[in-house]
Amino acid sequence: MMKFVDQLYELYKNRLSGDEEDAMIIVSSILTELDREHLMEIIREMSYTEMYEMLGTYLVNKLHAKLIKEGAAVPEEMGPMEEGPIH
Repeated sequence: MMKFVDQLYELYKNRLSGDEEDAMIIVSSILTELDREHLMEIIREMSYTEMYEMLGTYLVNKLHAKLIKEGAAVPEEMGPMEEGPIH
């Protein structure tokens, strides 16, 4: 996965300002262009740790959104998730 991230960075480093929104726009744009098989190919190339972190990040984000939607938390109570392994 880091190889894919490194390739994205090289392609877009002159367009990135360090803003999270820039990265989200680029990633969203690229993901819309990939079909399911290409996505699965990227996932198959991931290490166990990368898959663990990807799924952990996804679940934390979904739980965060659900807590906000259900009124159990407000966005200020839950800051952005830090990068790194989920424990």
